[in-house]
Amino acid sequence: MDLSVAACDMTGRREVAYGEDRTYVTASVVKVAVLAAVLLRARDAGRWLTAEEERLSAAMIERSDNDAATALRATAGGVAGLDEAHARLGMTHTSAAPAWGLTRTTARDQLTLLKAVFGARSALDGRARRYLAGLMGRVVPGQDWGVSAAGDGWALKNGWLPRDGSGLWVVHSVGRVRGCLVAVLSDGHASREEGIARVEEAAVSAVRRIV
Repeated sequence: MDLSVAACDMTGRREVAYGEDRTYVTASVVKVAVLAAVLLRARDAGRWLTAEEERLSAAMIERSDNDAATALRATAGGVAGLDEAHARLGMTHTSAAPAWGLTRTTARDQLTLLKAVFGARSALDGRARRYLAGLMGRVVPGQDWGVSAAGDGWALKNGWLPRDGSGLWVVHSVGRVRGCLVAVLSDGHASREEGIARVEEAAVSAVRRIV
């Protein structure tokens, strides 16, 4: 089993990291970057999201709807558009894939993305940051595990994926909790439930070391 953590307080002065440069497939945590890419493209065009884009965004983040993610990544410009957004957001070790859930990333890059969503210094403007963070704070029951185990005031996005070759599970959780930004990525679990337990244990440990 592989597990990586990158976490910090909101000032960025206190940090916990291990295995943070190991690469994983994103599964559904990529949906945060997909929405960031859509928001950047809309701002470049001098507009806000359309009503349909807002509907799809809520479905993608709050319920992890895959069809919504497929539609919004097309809106963001597909593989090239997502990689352009990765570059603008400072995610230097993340690369999009034709199947969006197989995008490759690191815990370090996911922490960089969280800083762009929840911090003041960002390629995203204030309205975009508030919107994305708000959706992450309304993840539906049953998908609200992960970094939320570390305390209250959470906003998160999780990802889970059984690998075709091995049957082992990828389980990730990224978000904000107790004034900390936390990214936990993992692979090689015998079950989704086992993965959730390991990810939550890692998130709790990281936050305790920071606060």
